[in-house]
Amino acid sequence: MSSILLKTAAAVVATYVGFSYTQAQTIEGSWNGKLDAGIAELSIVFNFSKGNDGKTQCTMDSPEQGAKGISVNVEYVSADSLAVAIPSIMARYSGSVTDGRIDGTFAQSGMNFKLVLSPGTVELKRPQTPKPPFPYPIEEVTFTNPEDGTVLSGTLTMPQMVLLGQRVPAVVMVTGSGQQNRDEEIFGHKPFYVIADMFARYGVATLRYDDRGVDRSTGNAAEATTMTNMHDAMAGIDFLHKDGRFGRIGMVGHSEGGTIAFMSASEYPDKLDFIVSMAGAAVRGDSIIVSQNRAALEYAGMPQADINSYCLLLDKVLEYRVEHGSILTDGTSVIDSLAESENVSLPVPALQNLSKVLTSPSPWMDQFLSLDPQKYIPNVKCPVLAINGSLDKQVDAKTNLGAIRRLLPKNEESVIKEYPSMNHLFQHCKSGDVAEYAAIEETMSYEVREEMAFWILRLKYSDGKKY
Repeated sequence: MSSILLKTAAAVVATYVGFSYTQAQTIEGSWNGKLDAGIAELSIVFNFSKGNDGKTQCTMDSPEQGAKGISVNVEYVSADSLAVAIPSIMARYSGSVTDGRIDGTFAQSGMNFKLVLSPGTVELKRPQTPKPPFPYPIEEVTFTNPEDGTVLSGTLTMPQMVLLGQRVPAVVMVTGSGQQNRDEEIFGHKPFYVIADMFARYGVATLRYDDRGVDRSTGNAAEATTMTNMHDAMAGIDFLHKDGRFGRIGMVGHSEGGTIAFMSASEYPDKLDFIVSMAGAAVRGDSIIVSQNRAALEYAGMPQADINSYCLLLDKVLEYRVEHGSILTDGTSVIDSLAESENVSLPVPALQNLSKVLTSPSPWMDQFLSLDPQKYIPNVKCPVLAINGSLDKQVDAKTNLGAIRRLLPKNEESVIKEYPSMNHLFQHCKSGDVAEYAAIEETMSYEVREEMAFWILRLKYSDGKKY
């Protein structure tokens, strides 16, 4: 789930900054550094060059987030100091040049972070990202959501045996919340690309696609809800059925995509032969958000009493938004009233942050808060593989897998499994915190990917025949 935590991490974008320091004090090239934003340590790169008018120009990259060429305004550059502004994220960096490095401060949202830059750019180590040549066919495709005409652009990756006319199982891959590309790229990792590569080698076809409004897909991402995303995913399922080259057809969803898999199997039982939920939520959206915030605050080292107070008030604020629906121009009075009624005392910045919950319009949030997967899971009749990492801090494994065990109808082919020492991305990890995602070179556990492929291939037709 790109989730609240990941959106927060993106908002506090840490940059590797790039430029070259010469004896003439010209600022050209790239400088990089690491920004510790609390929930994640991110790289930043500033790229400086001279324009045709002789003035210094700059762009910024955030390698772990796959962001390049972000527009930067150069406010001033001198022999010993500089200052730049990044309007798109409402941030600013200023520093002094000393001994071939830049000692400075990255400021955003009222917070200041020390950021030291060194000459050079950044190359992320992502050894699992597939590299050509590939021993299997790949097709670039498009399909349309008939609900609103949105055209989704994707990649169909198939086992070599498809070229010989052999029917194979196929899956549509559904990303988590937030706008993501077909690889579900995050912090330089490409989980869906890695899965698609292994599946094709093992005998399973995959269709992965850019979310609406991302890269080559059309559509208005700002207006999209979980239900909208489900219809997009089902358009992909329809595409695979019409293709004619595939046998059993299923859905593999990660985070919110896992929840969408349950919803789809419940609403369209005749179109899905199986589903895989990778860290899919099985409790209401407001519960997920409170749980995520609690984990983030614990990682940040906030005193437990303050965490309890914040999460208590957050729960009440989310309840208020669900009940009243409309977005306020100023949520201060409501927050103050709720805090007083709950006898909660919090620092002003914390109260201001809660106020944003009531003043930030989001069709996705409005639906997600009251979305209850437990209305759908009991209606799922097809085989289900539901998995979580034991250290998942975004979708708690015990809470959500427990709900799935309790609600999912019995099926001898269904499997519910918790993987030890793995996080929300199914990386082997130490703590499971979002801050680790970028630092871990592994994109996704080999074991998890292989077991998903084997589970799909072992499924039987209703007449007992395997693929």
